[in-house]
Amino acid sequence: MPRSLDGLVLAPVADQAPGQVGTRTRFTYHEQDGEIWAEYAGGDVVRGRLVGTRAGDRLDFRYVQLKEDGTTSSGHCVSTVVELSDGRVRLEETWEWESQDGSGTSVVEQVTEHAP
Repeated sequence: MPRSLDGLVLAPVADQAPGQVGTRTRFTYHEQDGEIWAEYAGGDVVRGRLVGTRAGDRLDFRYVQLKEDGTTSSGHCVSTVVELSDGRVRLEETWEWESQDGSGTSVVEQVTEHAP
């Protein structure tokens, strides 16, 4: 059975473009009965939410966020859940904005108490 994301905190491993999520952004995930959701904030993002579904190691969700400049944006993401050799979780993501032009890939990894 795939490892649950419930209660895990993840962070991007690299900064994206200005005004988007970056290494200072933290995602707190929740999972129950095939549903996933998360709150996120940090960097240029004041507040963000995502909601979607999980089937095996595949996540499919939509996200919305409020940025420091007062603008909002939204998009769609499909992620693959990968368990790292040290037991942490990585999400390998392919995303596309729906409220503006742009798409890309990103990686977020589980943050542990001992991480810098």
